[in-house]
Amino acid sequence: MTLRTADLRGRAVAVKVPATSANLGPGFDTLGLSLALYDELRVSVRDEPGATVEVVGVGAGEVPTDESNLVVRAIAHTFESVGVALPGLDLVARNNIPHGRGLGSSGAAIVSGIMAAKGLLEGVAEFDAQALLALANDMEGHPDNVAPALFGGLTIAWVTPEGPRFKKLIVHRGVSPLVLVPEHVMSTALARSLQPQSVPHEDAVFNVSRSALLVAALIQSPELLHAATEDKLHQSYRASAMPETDRLITLLRSNGFAAVVSGAGPSILVLCSDPSQRLAAAELVAREAQTAWQPLMLAVDFKGATVTAVAADDVDTPAA
Repeated sequence: MTLRTADLRGRAVAVKVPATSANLGPGFDTLGLSLALYDELRVSVRDEPGATVEVVGVGAGEVPTDESNLVVRAIAHTFESVGVALPGLDLVARNNIPHGRGLGSSGAAIVSGIMAAKGLLEGVAEFDAQALLALANDMEGHPDNVAPALFGGLTIAWVTPEGPRFKKLIVHRGVSPLVLVPEHVMSTALARSLQPQSVPHEDAVFNVSRSALLVAALIQSPELLHAATEDKLHQSYRASAMPETDRLITLLRSNGFAAVVSGAGPSILVLCSDPSQRLAAAELVAREAQTAWQPLMLAVDFKGATVTAVAADDVDTPAA
């Protein structure tokens, strides 16, 4: 495909993308929650071709800093989708979302790039919500993380022959998420490889009922969160790969806390019905854990990803 060029000289954008927790127990590959922990990105167009990436915070010295960087690849994918040649780019990524912990870091990187491209192409090409989700799903392979990263709140995502779709819901103000982050990582590919191709009929029915109940619990009835987060579809199959995660979830649930694996793990998400409950959950883990776990008491993010135009030399100002 021959790509047209666009004069984007002097353009620069600031992007802010939230962490996410997918599955939420029974909602495997369907439900996702946006959390108030953010990666921030500055992208400016330069005259020279190619891309340079400066990474500050999580991933510094580890992730690629050239055109192979996932954020750059997402920008390039978005430009190509509308037939515009990619200009030279300078990126500064300030990362706070832990990598390999089940908090949607790869989805956040993809969404960061797509939103940066959207901002840089303002007036040249337009992207509605459906187009943004389709672009992100192209790269991520499933929409459960990228939907809440893009749109915020609680999202239900599904795939149709015409592409991925989503519904955003507003979470009840009483829901207080706690994320417990270990020092060790977990490969999403490994976690998925442990999932069987088929499950017993009764387990499928069990998860359908709990998924429906979970939506009601999150938007209307937080007192039902413990019952609503039961799962028989994926967590038990992955338990052997993260024994400490499994042990702590069992401990938390036996003490009445709605604890689940966050995404592919190994982090734990505890969906509490008030702030005092999550303090008690964090204290229980601090007493009983055999390894170090960092407690993050996070709000639900209701806004999702944002992009704003900035001055080309204003690369160090935090995103709004």
